[in-house]
Amino acid sequence: MLYEKEILVVEDNDVIRHDLHIVFDFLGEHSRIVSHQQWRQMCERGKGPVSLENGREVGMLILGHSDSVESFKAQLEAVRGYCQEAPVVLLGEGPVVSDDWDPYLRHMVIDTLVLPVNYSEMINVIHRAQRYTEAQQRHKIDKNQRPNHLFRSLVGTSREVQNVRAMMAQVAEKDVTVLVEGESGTGKEVVARNLHFHSPRRDKPFVPVNCGAIPAELLESELFGHEKGAFTGAINSRAGRFELAEGGTLFLDEIGDMPLHMQVKILRVLQEKSYERVGGNKAFKTNVRIIAATHRNLEEMISGGSFREDLYYRLNVFPIEMPPLRDRAEDIPLLISELTARMESEKRGFVRFNSAAILSLCNHPWPGNVRELANLVERMAIMNPFGIVGVQDLPQRYRHIAAESEDEFDSLVDETRKPTVVGEGDIALLPENGIDLKEYMSGLEQSLIQQALDNTGGVVARAAEQLTIRRTTLVEKMRKYGLQRG
Repeated sequence: MLYEKEILVVEDNDVIRHDLHIVFDFLGEHSRIVSHQQWRQMCERGKGPVSLENGREVGMLILGHSDSVESFKAQLEAVRGYCQEAPVVLLGEGPVVSDDWDPYLRHMVIDTLVLPVNYSEMINVIHRAQRYTEAQQRHKIDKNQRPNHLFRSLVGTSREVQNVRAMMAQVAEKDVTVLVEGESGTGKEVVARNLHFHSPRRDKPFVPVNCGAIPAELLESELFGHEKGAFTGAINSRAGRFELAEGGTLFLDEIGDMPLHMQVKILRVLQEKSYERVGGNKAFKTNVRIIAATHRNLEEMISGGSFREDLYYRLNVFPIEMPPLRDRAEDIPLLISELTARMESEKRGFVRFNSAAILSLCNHPWPGNVRELANLVERMAIMNPFGIVGVQDLPQRYRHIAAESEDEFDSLVDETRKPTVVGEGDIALLPENGIDLKEYMSGLEQSLIQQALDNTGGVVARAAEQLTIRRTTLVEKMRKYGLQRG
């Protein structure tokens, strides 16, 4: 479904209107069907993206043929003014989008429905509209809110990273508790810092606490503070992390390592929004957003009695699962490029990896995830300052391609594991026995086209924009290589 949005149909033919109404009722979609005259009146009233009195936004607009003299381009401009982020689907064979139009107008038309419409075709169109809307929202957030330096550790084009970014965008401005789960080294604190920065609390402190690194007997004092004389060595009163984070965000890292007696006290703070310092009886009100993270399976810990079930449900309001690096190997070339660029900007050296080395790293299981990759890049920069790292330069455990066949790796690699993007400034190595350049370039072109289609959810017009080619050119290339939209 298009979430809580509606499908707006503009069509004059009563039979088509009736048939579409039955289809959308069967699918459980909210819909409204109007004539072209009613549509023009709606645009003239300038009601904006909300088309119904119940406040639903337009998630997709199906545009039928009009007998009026108004041009197809004018119709699309009217749609853009009324519901800017809604994709357009054309009914039947009719007008076409011109390549010399405004790119935004060209991209609005995502598909054409040939009547009569069957169930699977309509489902595919609705799914494509969902992807279009999600891409629009991500683009808006990327353009207006996300500074690149904060998302440097979340670079990548894989579906897993895109899902994490989408979830972060949904919850960043909501004042709810977030639980970030994932293996060590996947970037859980990076997510927490980004959520804080993009929240209304961005001007207040972000205070991290590693619950597993602080001894159990000191954790209460660390979190809530203590009064003078509360215990041996407490010669002065001290504010805790909750007090330091007032108005901002408290990041409880490795919450699964917190002892049971502290879990009870954290639960009470979450419920009552107040706490007491160790050795004191004065209640302090608290206004902090809690973001927790863990590499443990909390549900298994609940079954084993080492984690409180009531605290788990208090923390698990909005869970975000961080994917391990081995599940998004296609992001490794971009991560390497980002890590080397960061080292260079921080004056800590610089190093490059050739294509074979990158391919070898893409086949590594990465038990330490992004942290392990960052450590390897730094190590290579120390051992090969300002040099180019090949397979033979990598530590033995990272060599998944025979060094002697490094120059001929193109013929040995599984195409599904081959990275589509290499590090910035990387160079291609010409094998000693030569290469079929036409075949090589054809394979590279297919790979980039498929990546652009995946990135844009199968929207050909947007993929063409990413590749800086005409939509018609891209369609011809897709037909030539037998590529699908998604």
